[in-house]
Amino acid sequence: MIHYISAEHLTIARIEEILTKGYKLALSDDAKKRIVHCREYLDRKMEDTERPIYGVTTGFGSLCNISISKENLSRLQKNLMMSHACGTGARVPSEIARLMILLKVQSLSYGHSGVQLVTVERLVDMFNNNIVPVVYEQGSLGASGDLSPLAHMCLPLLGLGEVEIDGEVISGEAMMQKMGWEPIALCSKEGLALLNGTQFMSAYGVYSIINARRLSRWADHIGAMSLDAFDGRMEPFEHNVHAIRPHNGQIETAKAIRGILEGSEIARQPKKHVQDPYSFRCMPQVHGASKDTLAYVASVLETEVNSATDNPTVFPDTDEVISAGNFHGQPIALAMDFLAIAMAELGNISERRIYKIISGARNLPNFLVANPGLNSGFMIPQYTAASVVSQSKGLCWPASCDSIPSSQGQEDHVSMGSNAATKLWKVVQNTERVLAIELMNAAQALEFRRPLRSSAAVEAMFEAYRKVVPFVENDTVMFPHIASSVKFLNEYELAR
Repeated sequence: MIHYISAEHLTIARIEEILTKGYKLALSDDAKKRIVHCREYLDRKMEDTERPIYGVTTGFGSLCNISISKENLSRLQKNLMMSHACGTGARVPSEIARLMILLKVQSLSYGHSGVQLVTVERLVDMFNNNIVPVVYEQGSLGASGDLSPLAHMCLPLLGLGEVEIDGEVISGEAMMQKMGWEPIALCSKEGLALLNGTQFMSAYGVYSIINARRLSRWADHIGAMSLDAFDGRMEPFEHNVHAIRPHNGQIETAKAIRGILEGSEIARQPKKHVQDPYSFRCMPQVHGASKDTLAYVASVLETEVNSATDNPTVFPDTDEVISAGNFHGQPIALAMDFLAIAMAELGNISERRIYKIISGARNLPNFLVANPGLNSGFMIPQYTAASVVSQSKGLCWPASCDSIPSSQGQEDHVSMGSNAATKLWKVVQNTERVLAIELMNAAQALEFRRPLRSSAAVEAMFEAYRKVVPFVENDTVMFPHIASSVKFLNEYELAR
């Protein structure tokens, strides 16, 4: 299966399909024409003008006033690539590094970057051969684009840096030999086109959104199981309640909970309690607000991945080469900080439901074991969830409200969007772990409601879950069950 890179709007859903279904990439004919047209224009422009063009015939950043001779233009671009590869910290996950390549190819395909066709085609070849560049998590300010991580991503084009092939990390030079390739000889402006851009931030953001959408659905299904296991009331989910406060996510969540629990014997039985705690009763309002945030952030990221974000921007048809700021990550930095808060809240409310389920209320045994005291039961998984939730709260301090000037003050306001992006991914992972712990507790609690049955949807999920995580009769080592629960969230296909 082939996905053709073109000017057609690239959705996050399509990106997910490309990544999960093993699509190969190819440049459309129109994309090739745009890339070649722009490069040919830039070559002519350099011959016809003596006026310095930033990043093409000059140095970079605060060195923009230093002109570079024609014979050194290619060396300038290679030097840029090498000197900017200053990443540190943890290695970027392979799936996100591959996504960076896809997004960079998309951005370069619009014909406003001045790159050679052969350069873009080599990036396509790397993606199609599952050659994953070794990129590091820390080093970008998210302003002049993601300079450091994109330098690491693109070093292999020159036979430098490192890549992973078939699970083995090898040098860029060894990759060239293995593939029978020659290093790309960069032309003027190319290094800047490759390094400027928001593809590191965007890749983390898009990957987080893909997983956040999945976890948002899981939050509804697990929350519904917890509601039934806690013998909760269904009135707070009736449509009339939400029609008079019609936030889209709120209405969607209430409808989802009603659908998930349709036909539940537990839900139908008479209730002695008048109302439920907020963590159950207010799922439409809390889960729904996170859904609305997710929808907004997805729209911002989709705009970003369908944009040319390097600098200077080349406009062949109007004879302009403009040094501006499309590489600045502020639009997505703010959005990713927002989504981190929304995802942390899904974990926050999930942990509160865990706490209530193990509290010994509503005829459930203390800590969900038949013989508490001798057994601690599910006491400590709640501690773990609380620890993870607390960490997510700390990670929600917005990275985008910070700025540290760089390049001798020329780049005097930066977005810190890269930090917003990596923090967001950590929060998404944390939320998944908390939801997995809630599922473990909810399934255990549901067994104490027998012989009453929950809904068909909940019982199907329960039966599948019990194939990987058993009922806990007496104290046992719990951490493998948490790990299996996380795995279950990644593998079980929820009914639409």
